[in-house]
Amino acid sequence: MQLKQETTALLEDIERRIRPETEDALDARWLSFLRGTFEGEIYHPERDTHSPPGTPLYAININDALADYETMVVSEMQGVSRALASGGANLAVRTNYGSAILASLFGAEIFEMPRSTNTLPTVRSFNSTDKMRELIDAGIPDLYADFGERVFRCGELYRQIGEAYPKIGRYVWVYHPDLQGPLDICELLWGCDMFYAMVDEPELVHAAMSLITETYIRFLDKWYELYPCGTEMNVHWGHLRHRGRIALRCDSAMNLSPDLYREFAVPYDRILLEHFGGGMMHFCGRGDHYIADLCSQPMLTGVNMSQPHLNDMETIYQNTVDRGIPLLGFPADRAYADVSRGFRHRMQV
Repeated sequence: MQLKQETTALLEDIERRIRPETEDALDARWLSFLRGTFEGEIYHPERDTHSPPGTPLYAININDALADYETMVVSEMQGVSRALASGGANLAVRTNYGSAILASLFGAEIFEMPRSTNTLPTVRSFNSTDKMRELIDAGIPDLYADFGERVFRCGELYRQIGEAYPKIGRYVWVYHPDLQGPLDICELLWGCDMFYAMVDEPELVHAAMSLITETYIRFLDKWYELYPCGTEMNVHWGHLRHRGRIALRCDSAMNLSPDLYREFAVPYDRILLEHFGGGMMHFCGRGDHYIADLCSQPMLTGVNMSQPHLNDMETIYQNTVDRGIPLLGFPADRAYADVSRGFRHRMQV
């Protein structure tokens, strides 16, 4: 793809400003934390040197990025440029098409938000148990349907850029797209009737979860054909890294009892964690009621949570840092407020 002159200027500027010794040192500190040899209570990543942008940076509406691959690249690469200028953020980009990528493969209608919201899209749920039966009967969908094609084509463009700019190719992480977790995808497709079906038709819910999990594996395996990676360290978002090759989400689980979480979420998350050599779990909202089951999974390598004020944090700490499972990307103000409690060197902000 022939890139615009201003895009090339941005990439050349990033290539010029990346200092291998700085990034290698940051990598080494992260590895120390992830391997459990970090000696402090709280790990706060920081880059040794900073370099101000040499090209103008400007706001890009997410709707424009969704509609054009090059605009998506510029939007994400501007984040890399900002990361080089201050702090310790990851040099990282993704194919940023929101949380409904997998749901769109099954034919759910994509809903793009109004430009004024500048917010990632979602899908309209089918809100139909009969439709879920049809999806189960149809089997694994086309991986290039709807957002799937955009994810892979944008990923191919990132790879071309990495080949043309060696330091970008070496030090800018292209991390995997937001595929959520099986339970979240099931709710996106099914709607709130999913929760009734867990009681009324549990076998149907398990069939849907099995199909979604297998589709997830096929899709992410294909992604890793573009971007092979090991299990020792991977990035997610701009602010955390984790061991293993997958970053799962279980936001829908806040609506479940521990028993329902244990039955309908844990088995499918475990399949994915084992297949991809481990990984971290993210959840929004309240998770203290199922955190013990979440952290009982042997391939779980970290937990990312966004709202400690909604949780009994002592319960969270006992099931994460006290068991050697790091809390990743944790809100700094709460971490420093609780530091006297002790985090066993497993807290990253």
